[in-house]
Amino acid sequence: MAGTTPPSGTRPSTPRPLGPTAPMRPRTTTDRVTPPRPPDTDVVMDCAVYVDGQRHEVDDRHTALQQASELGGFVWLGLYAPTEAELGTIAGRYGLHPLAVEDAVYAHQRPKLEPYDDGLFMVLKTATYVEHDRLTATSEVVDTGEVMVFLGAHHVITVRHGDHGALRGLRRELEEQRDLLALGPAAVLYALCDHVVDSFVDVAAAVEEDVDELEQSVFGDERRDDIGRLYQLKRELMSLRRAVSPLEVPLQKLAERQLDVVPDQMRSYFRDVEDHAIRVRDQVNALDELLTSILQASLARTSLADNEDMRKISAWAGLIAVPTAVAGIYGMNFHWMPELGWKWSYPVVLGVIATICVLLYRGFRRNGWL
Repeated sequence: MAGTTPPSGTRPSTPRPLGPTAPMRPRTTTDRVTPPRPPDTDVVMDCAVYVDGQRHEVDDRHTALQQASELGGFVWLGLYAPTEAELGTIAGRYGLHPLAVEDAVYAHQRPKLEPYDDGLFMVLKTATYVEHDRLTATSEVVDTGEVMVFLGAHHVITVRHGDHGALRGLRRELEEQRDLLALGPAAVLYALCDHVVDSFVDVAAAVEEDVDELEQSVFGDERRDDIGRLYQLKRELMSLRRAVSPLEVPLQKLAERQLDVVPDQMRSYFRDVEDHAIRVRDQVNALDELLTSILQASLARTSLADNEDMRKISAWAGLIAVPTAVAGIYGMNFHWMPELGWKWSYPVVLGVIATICVLLYRGFRRNGWL
């Protein structure tokens, strides 16, 4: 009835248009847009139909889904940084949800898994290690990108953002495992998750080498200012943590929940990937805690070195104060001062000054001030 309010905790059912006519939320000034793909690069990186694990080339990309449905297989469409118009056209053909399409276009999402109608939408963060000769306060260590996956009964669409994370090698490797690929689109999602998590393992191992190098530098004999490098590596490690930590929940859902597009025999595969992701997460957390300890140790060593410098300055100031005080007293030029007429007064005063300075110097050295 018009004007009635839906019960608390429910959402009103409204039709959701699909395709290029689907409404998109207006972008605000805070939205981050991924850089455009290189010129002369096709948005479709690869498109093929797979039936019983066997690849079949498609004559027309527009009819690939129909061909896959008729053959009882699925189409794997790989996209690279599509625009809103390009992905909107594909969304209308494959029936993709507009909210998921919006996330795939604008990217910069955290890893997640969302069910839409009879399909799934998953976001994965990719990471790669940036090689560098020496870690500095401005070095880039971890570069991240994103891969979005639309999963349906007869299609899997991968949307890649970022210069790295190409999936052609993964596709070739998966095509050689026909038994796995025959399990359907979920096999592609598993292979992609496994590939991403394996890359996290490599990045974490490379970052660990940088951490070891910094640790040796901080506790080495040579005094260095490593605070800037420590903060930079900690910041870069945070990028890796943002890619790894949120991935546990989506993988747990794939391994434990009943999902129409994920066969039961695929759950053990996702459970294995989840176990690897947890181990990488623990490794990243351990590296972060180690960096925090190294940073605190570096600050403590810097503070200790400053204290040592202040003690040395204070000790030398004490040594200089003795001749300064004696010379100041005898430089006042009063007529009646003791021993002014004695011929040994000058060498005696110098001897007293030297004796006091030597005693002070030995005392400071014995106490570690000099």
